[in-house]
Amino acid sequence: MFESLSERLGGVFDRLTKQGALSEDDVRTALREVRVALLEADVSLPVARQFIKAVEKKATGAAVTKSVTPGQQVVKIVHDELIATLAGEGEPGALRIDNAPAPILMVGLQGSGKTTTTAKLAKRLKERDRKKVLMASLDVNRPAAMEQLQILGQQIGVDTLPIVKGEDPVAIAKRAKTQASLGGYDVYMLDTAGRLHIDAELIQQAADVRDVVNPRETLLVVDGLTGQDAVNVATEFDDKIGVSGVVLTRMDGDGRGGAALSMRAITGKPIKFVGLGEKMDALETFEPERVAGRILGMGDIVALVEKAQQTLEAEQAERMMKRFQKGQFNMNDLKMQLEQMVKMGGLGAMMQMMPGAAKMAKQMDEAGLDDKILRQQIALINSMTKKERANPQLLQASRKKRIAAGAGMDVADLNKLLKMQRQMSDMMKKMGKMGKGGMLKQAMKGMFGKGGMPEGMDPSQMDPKQIEAAAKAMGGKMPGGLGGMPGMGGGALPPGLGGFGKKK
Repeated sequence: MFESLSERLGGVFDRLTKQGALSEDDVRTALREVRVALLEADVSLPVARQFIKAVEKKATGAAVTKSVTPGQQVVKIVHDELIATLAGEGEPGALRIDNAPAPILMVGLQGSGKTTTTAKLAKRLKERDRKKVLMASLDVNRPAAMEQLQILGQQIGVDTLPIVKGEDPVAIAKRAKTQASLGGYDVYMLDTAGRLHIDAELIQQAADVRDVVNPRETLLVVDGLTGQDAVNVATEFDDKIGVSGVVLTRMDGDGRGGAALSMRAITGKPIKFVGLGEKMDALETFEPERVAGRILGMGDIVALVEKAQQTLEAEQAERMMKRFQKGQFNMNDLKMQLEQMVKMGGLGAMMQMMPGAAKMAKQMDEAGLDDKILRQQIALINSMTKKERANPQLLQASRKKRIAAGAGMDVADLNKLLKMQRQMSDMMKKMGKMGKGGMLKQAMKGMFGKGGMPEGMDPSQMDPKQIEAAAKAMGGKMPGGLGGMPGMGGGALPPGLGGFGKKK
C-alpha cells in the first residue's frame, strides 16, 4: 500500500545521504520533494504542510548540520515525525472491553467491509483475548446482510443473534443486549447498516442504537482505497455519533496510503486495526512505528520475527541451536530452513519486511530469484538418501548424477547447493563461538521471547546509519548478506543462492 510513497522518499533521502555537509537549502529542497511525494500519496494538503513544517523546524537546527551524517539525521527526523503523525493515544489495538457484556458498535459506509471486519475482530477477540463474543447484524436494508454475518459466525465459531424478520435496528440492538447479559457473553458486536454516502437517516439510525446500548467502543470502518474522502467520512461520523477508533480495510490494495496519515492527523482518532485481505485472520494491529519503518524502507523486522515465531517450534529451534553451536549443519538442517522460508510466505513476503527491501526487490527480479528456487533446492535434498543428507561429504560424481537426475536438475545446481551448505556450516561454527554466549544463542533468545530482541538486533534501537549500512551491504551482494536473521539459524537467504536463477 505504501510502495509509491516509499520509492519517492527513498530517492530523496538517497541524494541527501550522499552529501557530506548539508546547507539549509539542501534540506529545503529535499523537503519540497517530500511534500510532493506526500501529496501524490493522497495525504491531505493541511496535513502535508503541517508535517513539513514540523520536520523543517527540527532539520534546520544546528544539531543536524554539525552531525557526522546530516543526511541520515534528516531521515531519522522524518521517521520520528511520521510516527508522531500516525500514533494515537494508548496501546495500538487495545479495546475497552472491561465490564461484561461490553458493546462494540461498528459503523461506516456501505461496501467498506463492515460485516467482514466485525467477524475478523470477533475471531481475534475469541482466539487472542479468550472472550466469549456475540455478533448481531442490525442491517435491515441490504439483502442477506444478516445471513452473511450468520454464515461468517459459523465459519469462525462465534455465536450470532437469531434473525427475526421485520424488526427495526433499535429492537435488534435491545435484544442483543438482553441476550448478551443472559448468555454470559463478554462482548457483543453490533454491525450497523451502511449507505453509499452519509445521509440523515443513516446517522439517525446509528445514533439511536448508540443511545440504547451505550457502546464501550465505536469503531468506524473505512475503505483504505477511498483516499481523501475517507477523511471527510471520518470527520462526519465523529461529529454526529462519536468514534473511538478507526479500522482501515483493503490496506493490501494499491491505495496510496495517504488516507491513513491524513485520517489520524485530522480526526485525532487512533487507527486501531488494518484489514489486509479477505481471509478471516487478515486483521492486524496498526502499529505506527512499524508502518513508518516500512514507508521509509527500514523494513519491519519485528513482524518478520513474529512470523518466524508462528512457524517455528521452540523445541525444534533449541535442538537446531545445539547442533549449530557444534558447527553441525547438514542437508536435513538446510532443508528445514528452506521449508521454513516457504512457510513464511517465500522470499517475496520476507523481503518486504527487510531493511532496504524496495531496492533489493528489483535486484531479485533481475537475478530471477523466486520461490521456485527454494522448491528446487528442497527437491534436490529429497532426492538424497538419509545417509547422504547426514553426511554431504559422501557425495562423489556418480552419486551427484543420480541425485540431480532424481530431482530433474543439473549436477551444476547440486554443486551450488553443496557449496551453500558448506558456507552455512562454516558460518554456524563462527556464530556459535562469537561474542558472549554466542551470537546465535542471542538470536534464538530474541526469537522465543527470552529477554526480548538480542542486543543490536532491535530495529527500534538501531541507529539509522546501521540500518542504512546493512541495507547497502545487502544490496551490493544480495544473497549471503541476509546472514544472521533471528530464528532462521543465521542465513535466511543462504549464501550462494545468487548462482541460482534464470537458466542461460
